[in-house]
Amino acid sequence: MQPRTSLSPGKCSVLGVGISTTSYDAVVDRCTAWIEERHLTKRKIDAKYICVTSVHGVMLAQRDSELRSIINRADIVTPDGMPIVWAMRSFGRKGQQRVYGPALMLALCRRAAEAGHRIFLYGSRPETLRHLQQNLRAKYPQLNIAGACTAPFHALTPEEDSRIQQIILHSNCDLLFIGIGEPKQSRWMADHLASFPGVIMLGLGAAFDFHAGVQKQAPEWMQNSGLEWLFRLFNEPKRLWRRYLLITPWFLPRWGVQWLRLRCPRRSRLAF
Repeated sequence: MQPRTSLSPGKCSVLGVGISTTSYDAVVDRCTAWIEERHLTKRKIDAKYICVTSVHGVMLAQRDSELRSIINRADIVTPDGMPIVWAMRSFGRKGQQRVYGPALMLALCRRAAEAGHRIFLYGSRPETLRHLQQNLRAKYPQLNIAGACTAPFHALTPEEDSRIQQIILHSNCDLLFIGIGEPKQSRWMADHLASFPGVIMLGLGAAFDFHAGVQKQAPEWMQNSGLEWLFRLFNEPKRLWRRYLLITPWFLPRWGVQWLRLRCPRRSRLAF
Protein backbone atom coordinates (compact mmCIF):
# COMPACT_ATOMS: atom_id res chain seq x y z
CA MET A 1 0.00 0.00 0.00
CA GLN A 2 1.17 3.51 -0.68
CA PRO A 3 2.28 5.56 2.34
CA ARG A 4 -0.21 8.12 3.64
CA THR A 5 0.91 11.62 4.55
CA SER A 6 0.14 13.04 7.99
CA LEU A 7 -1.80 15.98 6.52
CA SER A 8 -2.77 15.80 2.85
CA PRO A 9 -2.91 18.82 0.54
CA GLY A 10 -6.34 20.41 0.41
CA LYS A 11 -6.85 20.17 4.17
CA CYS A 12 -7.11 22.96 6.71
CA SER A 13 -5.71 22.37 10.18
CA VAL A 14 -8.32 22.92 12.88
CA LEU A 15 -6.60 22.34 16.24
CA GLY A 16 -4.19 19.98 14.48
CA VAL A 17 -6.92 17.99 12.73
CA GLY A 18 -6.88 18.23 8.95
CA ILE A 19 -10.35 19.08 7.62
CA SER A 20 -10.80 18.91 3.85
CA THR A 21 -11.67 22.02 1.88
CA THR A 22 -14.48 20.35 -0.03
CA SER A 23 -18.20 20.23 -0.86
CA TYR A 24 -20.97 17.68 -1.38
CA ASP A 25 -20.43 17.65 -5.15
CA ALA A 26 -16.67 17.34 -4.78
CA VAL A 27 -16.93 14.36 -2.42
CA VAL A 28 -19.53 12.59 -4.59
CA ASP A 29 -17.49 13.18 -7.76
CA ARG A 30 -14.31 11.97 -6.09
CA CYS A 31 -16.02 8.79 -4.87
CA THR A 32 -17.42 8.19 -8.36
CA ALA A 33 -13.93 8.51 -9.85
CA TRP A 34 -12.51 6.07 -7.29
CA ILE A 35 -15.25 3.54 -8.06
CA GLU A 36 -14.70 3.85 -11.81
CA GLU A 37 -10.97 3.35 -11.28
CA ARG A 38 -11.69 0.24 -9.26
CA HIS A 39 -13.93 -1.21 -11.98
CA LEU A 40 -11.50 -0.44 -14.80
CA THR A 41 -8.21 -1.56 -13.29
CA LYS A 42 -7.18 -5.17 -12.94
CA ARG A 43 -4.78 -4.53 -10.08
CA LYS A 44 -5.78 -4.22 -6.46
CA ILE A 45 -6.00 -0.63 -5.30
CA ASP A 46 -6.07 0.73 -1.79
CA ALA A 47 -9.31 1.09 0.10
CA LYS A 48 -10.30 4.70 0.84
CA TYR A 49 -11.85 6.08 3.97
CA ILE A 50 -13.75 9.27 4.67
CA CYS A 51 -14.24 10.74 8.13
CA VAL A 52 -17.25 12.96 8.77
CA THR A 53 -15.87 15.11 11.56
CA SER A 54 -17.68 17.39 13.99
CA VAL A 55 -16.42 19.42 16.96
CA HIS A 56 -16.76 16.27 19.07
CA GLY A 57 -14.34 14.38 16.83
CA VAL A 58 -11.85 17.25 16.80
CA MET A 59 -11.94 17.50 20.60
CA LEU A 60 -11.54 13.74 21.06
CA ALA A 61 -8.46 13.98 18.84
CA GLN A 62 -6.94 16.55 21.22
CA ARG A 63 -6.72 13.88 23.91
CA ASP A 64 -5.89 10.95 21.65
CA SER A 65 -2.89 11.30 19.32
CA GLU A 66 -3.63 7.95 17.69
CA LEU A 67 -7.14 9.07 16.76
CA ARG A 68 -5.78 12.37 15.48
CA SER A 69 -3.35 10.47 13.26
CA ILE A 70 -6.16 8.23 11.97
CA ILE A 71 -8.33 11.22 11.02
CA ASN A 72 -5.39 13.03 9.45
CA ARG A 73 -4.60 10.00 7.28
CA ALA A 74 -8.15 9.84 5.94
CA ASP A 75 -8.55 10.50 2.22
CA ILE A 76 -11.29 13.05 2.93
CA VAL A 77 -12.36 14.63 6.24
CA THR A 78 -15.58 16.57 5.85
CA PRO A 79 -16.53 19.56 8.05
CA ASP A 80 -19.68 18.11 9.62
CA GLY A 81 -20.56 20.93 12.04
CA MET A 82 -21.01 24.68 11.62
CA PRO A 83 -18.38 25.56 14.27
CA ILE A 84 -15.82 23.63 12.17
CA VAL A 85 -16.96 25.55 9.09
CA TRP A 86 -16.69 28.88 10.92
CA ALA A 87 -13.20 27.99 12.14
CA MET A 88 -12.08 27.10 8.61
CA ARG A 89 -13.46 30.38 7.27
CA SER A 90 -11.60 32.29 9.99
CA PHE A 91 -8.41 30.52 8.86
CA GLY A 92 -8.83 31.71 5.27
CA ARG A 93 -11.19 29.13 3.71
CA LYS A 94 -13.80 31.83 3.06
CA GLY A 95 -16.18 29.85 0.87
CA GLN A 96 -16.24 26.67 2.95
CA GLN A 97 -19.67 25.12 3.49
CA ARG A 98 -20.84 22.37 5.77
CA VAL A 99 -20.67 18.80 4.46
CA TYR A 100 -23.12 17.11 6.81
CA GLY A 101 -22.90 13.32 7.17
CA PRO A 102 -26.61 12.44 6.75
CA ALA A 103 -26.93 14.73 3.71
CA LEU A 104 -23.72 13.32 2.22
CA MET A 105 -25.07 9.79 2.64
CA LEU A 106 -28.18 10.67 0.62
CA ALA A 107 -26.11 12.42 -2.06
CA LEU A 108 -23.97 9.31 -2.45
CA CYS A 109 -27.03 7.05 -2.53
CA ARG A 110 -28.55 9.22 -5.26
CA ARG A 111 -25.37 8.92 -7.37
CA ALA A 112 -25.12 5.19 -6.60
CA ALA A 113 -28.69 4.65 -7.82
CA GLU A 114 -27.92 6.53 -11.05
CA ALA A 115 -24.57 4.85 -11.69
CA GLY A 116 -25.33 1.33 -10.44
CA HIS A 117 -22.89 1.43 -7.54
CA ARG A 118 -23.38 -1.15 -4.80
CA ILE A 119 -23.66 0.00 -1.17
CA PHE A 120 -23.34 -1.89 2.12
CA LEU A 121 -24.67 -0.77 5.51
CA TYR A 122 -22.70 -1.73 8.62
CA GLY A 123 -23.81 -0.77 12.11
CA SER A 124 -26.83 -0.08 14.31
CA ARG A 125 -29.60 -2.48 15.42
CA PRO A 126 -31.53 -4.98 13.26
CA GLU A 127 -34.78 -2.99 13.42
CA THR A 128 -33.00 0.26 12.54
CA LEU A 129 -31.25 -1.37 9.59
CA ARG A 130 -34.55 -2.76 8.35
CA HIS A 131 -36.23 0.66 8.41
CA LEU A 132 -33.15 2.30 6.92
CA GLN A 133 -33.15 -0.04 3.94
CA GLN A 134 -36.88 0.42 3.40
CA ASN A 135 -36.57 4.21 3.49
CA LEU A 136 -33.56 4.31 1.17
CA ARG A 137 -35.25 2.03 -1.36
CA ALA A 138 -38.40 4.14 -1.22
CA LYS A 139 -36.37 7.28 -1.92
CA TYR A 140 -34.10 5.69 -4.55
CA PRO A 141 -35.87 2.68 -6.14
CA GLN A 142 -32.85 1.83 -8.32
CA LEU A 143 -30.43 1.77 -5.36
CA ASN A 144 -28.50 -1.49 -5.11
CA ILE A 145 -28.15 -2.32 -1.40
CA ALA A 146 -25.72 -5.22 -1.63
CA GLY A 147 -26.01 -6.11 2.06
CA ALA A 148 -26.36 -4.97 5.64
CA CYS A 149 -24.93 -6.14 8.94
CA THR A 150 -25.45 -5.02 12.52
CA ALA A 151 -22.52 -4.22 14.80
CA PRO A 152 -22.21 -5.58 18.36
CA PHE A 153 -21.93 -2.95 21.08
CA HIS A 154 -19.04 -4.83 22.68
CA ALA A 155 -15.51 -5.00 21.30
CA LEU A 156 -15.41 -7.46 18.41
CA THR A 157 -13.77 -10.82 18.96
CA PRO A 158 -11.43 -11.98 16.16
CA GLU A 159 -14.09 -14.46 15.10
CA GLU A 160 -16.82 -11.83 14.92
CA ASP A 161 -14.58 -9.44 13.03
CA SER A 162 -13.63 -12.13 10.52
CA ARG A 163 -17.29 -13.05 9.97
CA ILE A 164 -18.25 -9.40 9.34
CA GLN A 165 -15.34 -8.96 6.94
CA GLN A 166 -16.44 -11.99 4.93
CA ILE A 167 -20.03 -10.74 4.70
CA ILE A 168 -18.85 -7.36 3.42
CA LEU A 169 -16.35 -8.88 0.97
CA HIS A 170 -18.93 -11.27 -0.48
CA SER A 171 -21.28 -8.34 -1.13
CA ASN A 172 -18.78 -6.86 -3.63
CA CYS A 173 -19.85 -3.39 -2.51
CA ASP A 174 -18.37 -0.15 -3.81
CA LEU A 175 -19.44 2.04 -0.87
CA LEU A 176 -19.36 0.85 2.72
CA PHE A 177 -21.45 3.07 5.01
CA ILE A 178 -20.54 2.66 8.69
CA GLY A 179 -22.72 3.85 11.55
CA ILE A 180 -21.07 2.76 14.79
CA GLY A 181 -20.22 6.14 16.31
CA GLU A 182 -17.05 8.12 16.78
CA PRO A 183 -14.24 7.33 17.54
CA LYS A 184 -15.06 3.66 17.03
CA GLN A 185 -15.88 4.00 13.33
CA SER A 186 -12.68 5.90 12.47
CA ARG A 187 -10.56 3.29 14.23
CA TRP A 188 -12.45 0.50 12.48
CA MET A 189 -11.90 2.03 9.06
CA ALA A 190 -8.18 2.53 9.66
CA ASP A 191 -7.82 -1.04 10.94
CA HIS A 192 -9.55 -2.50 7.87
CA LEU A 193 -7.86 -0.64 5.01
CA ALA A 194 -6.23 -3.85 3.79
CA SER A 195 -9.42 -5.88 4.21
CA PHE A 196 -11.50 -4.28 1.44
CA PRO A 197 -9.35 -3.34 -1.60
CA GLY A 198 -10.90 -0.59 -3.67
CA VAL A 199 -13.88 -0.09 -1.36
CA ILE A 200 -14.74 3.42 -0.11
CA MET A 201 -15.55 3.44 3.61
CA LEU A 202 -17.49 6.30 5.20
CA GLY A 203 -18.01 6.80 8.93
CA LEU A 204 -21.47 8.37 9.18
CA GLY A 205 -22.34 8.26 12.88
CA ALA A 206 -25.99 9.04 13.56
CA ALA A 207 -27.02 9.13 9.87
CA PHE A 208 -28.41 5.59 10.12
CA ASP A 209 -30.74 6.55 12.96
CA PHE A 210 -31.84 9.75 11.22
CA HIS A 211 -32.68 8.12 7.90
CA ALA A 212 -34.31 5.13 9.59
CA GLY A 213 -36.61 7.51 11.46
CA VAL A 214 -35.34 6.37 14.86
CA GLN A 215 -34.01 9.82 15.79
CA LYS A 216 -35.20 13.25 14.67
CA GLN A 217 -32.85 15.66 12.95
CA ALA A 218 -32.61 19.22 14.17
CA PRO A 219 -34.57 21.81 12.16
CA GLU A 220 -32.54 23.33 9.37
CA TRP A 221 -32.39 26.74 11.06
CA MET A 222 -30.79 25.16 14.14
CA GLN A 223 -28.29 23.29 11.99
CA ASN A 224 -27.33 26.45 10.10
CA SER A 225 -26.97 28.52 13.28
CA GLY A 226 -24.76 25.99 15.07
CA LEU A 227 -27.46 24.97 17.55
CA GLU A 228 -27.89 21.37 16.46
CA TRP A 229 -26.06 20.26 19.61
CA LEU A 230 -28.81 21.82 21.75
CA PHE A 231 -31.53 19.92 19.87
CA ARG A 232 -29.67 16.63 20.22
CA LEU A 233 -28.91 17.23 23.89
CA PHE A 234 -32.60 17.91 24.57
CA ASN A 235 -33.60 14.68 22.79
CA GLU A 236 -30.84 12.43 24.21
CA PRO A 237 -29.67 14.04 27.48
CA LYS A 238 -28.56 10.82 29.17
CA ARG A 239 -26.30 9.75 26.29
CA LEU A 240 -25.00 13.12 25.14
CA TRP A 241 -24.68 15.38 28.20
CA ARG A 242 -20.97 14.63 28.71
CA ARG A 243 -20.20 15.32 25.06
CA TYR A 244 -21.96 18.68 24.89
CA LEU A 245 -21.36 19.97 28.41
CA LEU A 246 -17.88 18.67 29.25
CA ILE A 247 -16.02 18.03 25.97
CA THR A 248 -17.12 20.27 23.10
CA PRO A 249 -17.22 23.62 25.03
CA TRP A 250 -13.41 23.59 25.03
CA PHE A 251 -13.41 24.00 21.26
CA LEU A 252 -14.17 27.73 21.35
CA PRO A 253 -11.16 28.89 23.43
CA ARG A 254 -8.80 26.56 21.56
CA TRP A 255 -10.08 27.88 18.24
CA GLY A 256 -9.42 31.39 19.57
CA VAL A 257 -5.86 30.47 20.49
CA GLN A 258 -5.19 29.03 17.02
CA TRP A 259 -6.69 32.12 15.37
CA LEU A 260 -4.49 34.36 17.52
CA ARG A 261 -1.37 32.37 16.68
CA LEU A 262 -2.11 32.63 12.96
CA ARG A 263 -2.95 36.33 13.19
CA CYS A 264 -0.03 37.32 15.44
CA PRO A 265 2.57 34.54 15.02
CA ARG A 266 5.44 36.54 16.53
CA ARG A 267 3.58 37.72 19.60
CA SER A 268 1.67 34.61 20.51
CA ARG A 269 3.48 31.74 22.20
CA LEU A 270 0.31 29.95 23.25
CA ALA A 271 0.07 26.21 22.68
CA PHE A 272 -2.88 23.89 22.43
